[in-house]
Amino acid sequence: MADLVGVSLSTKIGSACYIPIGHKKGQCFNQEKIIKKLKPILEDKSIKKIGQNIKFDFIVLKHRGIEMNSMEDTMLMSYVLDAGKNRHNMDTLSEIHLNHKTIAFKDIVGSGKKEINFSEVEISKAMLYAAEDADITYRLYKIFLKNLKLEKLINIYELFEKPLIEILANMEINGIKVNSDFLENLSIKFDKKIKNLEREIYKLANKEFNIASPKQLGEIIYNDLKIAVLKRTKKGSFATSASVLEDLTFKGHKFPKLILDWRQVSKLKNTYSDSLREHINPKTNRVHSSFLLAATTTGRLASSDPNLQNIPIKSEDGKEIRKAFVAEKGFTLISADYNQIEMRILADLADVKELKKAFKKNEDIHSLTASQVFNVDINKVDQNTRRKAKAINFGIIYGISQYGLAKQIMVSNVEAESFLNSYFLKFPEIKDYMEKTIKFCRKTGYVNNIFGRRSYISGINDKNYNIRNFQERAAINAPIQGSAAEIMRLAMIRLNKKIKKIKIKMLLQIHDELIFEVPNNDVKNLCEIIKEEMISVKDSDLHSFSTPLTVDINTGDNWGILH
Repeated sequence: MADLVGVSLSTKIGSACYIPIGHKKGQCFNQEKIIKKLKPILEDKSIKKIGQNIKFDFIVLKHRGIEMNSMEDTMLMSYVLDAGKNRHNMDTLSEIHLNHKTIAFKDIVGSGKKEINFSEVEISKAMLYAAEDADITYRLYKIFLKNLKLEKLINIYELFEKPLIEILANMEINGIKVNSDFLENLSIKFDKKIKNLEREIYKLANKEFNIASPKQLGEIIYNDLKIAVLKRTKKGSFATSASVLEDLTFKGHKFPKLILDWRQVSKLKNTYSDSLREHINPKTNRVHSSFLLAATTTGRLASSDPNLQNIPIKSEDGKEIRKAFVAEKGFTLISADYNQIEMRILADLADVKELKKAFKKNEDIHSLTASQVFNVDINKVDQNTRRKAKAINFGIIYGISQYGLAKQIMVSNVEAESFLNSYFLKFPEIKDYMEKTIKFCRKTGYVNNIFGRRSYISGINDKNYNIRNFQERAAINAPIQGSAAEIMRLAMIRLNKKIKKIKIKMLLQIHDELIFEVPNNDVKNLCEIIKEEMISVKDSDLHSFSTPLTVDINTGDNWGILH
């Protein structure tokens, strides 16, 4: 929890003040008295409070007994206006919109070994920095409010951004319990696995070397084993990226596959089983991740310190990490996961008749695709054919190329191209949606999701083919992923209203999934409430959603067994 060193306020442009309450040098006001004076103002619903990343302020103040109301956030206003155009931190926004370079934080506290805590900064210097922040925030608010109304994006900000401030703040305060002993044992297990992989790698290489060194690894691949034609990066060093190793693995080479496995297990150990223990709060025995509202182009949430969004779910080792996240004694974890939400949104966005019909009949969408693309009876689709169809379905959402598909389902480029051509013949509306979306984006520089949020795609008209191609794929995906993110936001907002009335905690939001902690004696009832609220988003007045939503509910004492 951050220390409260001072409070800066501004009530009119060009005027601001700083109230020092926690500096180690100089005369400060009594913290308790200042908190007591501020509390009724900050909690008053009729008084607007404007901040830059105000969720942080909300958390700091809530720990001190203040429940801030009527909040506005300039960071989120900028995000709605310009997602994908620029960063949304105050220094950047001040230069773009006010042509003013702000006092840098590092100029006040220093950097590196000379960096000091803000509480050690002279009050006169702290005042200039903090009061400027308040004044700049107020100026930006006036500009952004006007622009949101002009661009007709005010509803996106009001309905999808503002309500999430308090919801995510409370999720961060809640945190989730993590079993430190389990992680320690997992680190030991991963360490053994890493050493076994190293032995196999050294055996194939006929010598020991630093596996983490691209230079040494490149020498083994290109010079010693000679399993690839020499390929270098733009800087001239050996190319040993994941995509290079995946290509070699696809061609049947064992060595690059072992390197990929070594990298994955090493990352799980370093990033999660080792590092997660350092993030456990000793007072709560819980991890309190930060949820980021303005970190992606599409509106999808992100998390940091630690990042819980990227724990692998497909690998067994990744699932083991999730088992460390547990419920408190007397409580159960509930996972509520939107089923194939992006495919449902694609069906809705592109008005794909066959897919919409299948979703309404609750048919298996991947089996349907397999039967359509590979011309087999839907009842005779085997697991391998279904797997290929699933790869095509999800690949289409992310604008997969024939080469990318070939690698994923291990077929030739010619076969992959044939599958994609057949797919578009069976679902012509999807091809039409893709072409129209790219055309619209080339003209405007942005795409819209089903609710009207904009995602700017900066390189859509770039002269470089690779950049342009990548941005075209982003343009195709952004309305789909963004719409899914918006549906999740609406579900969280609806559920939050229920949560205030019943004993339930929302802990995590991971892409299409929500994790709750509920009392053991009310699990069944709460599962029904959660499912009902998440499905009912379909009936929102904001968009007439033509494809049904379904939610998978699972319960258990740890996150790992919920899948």
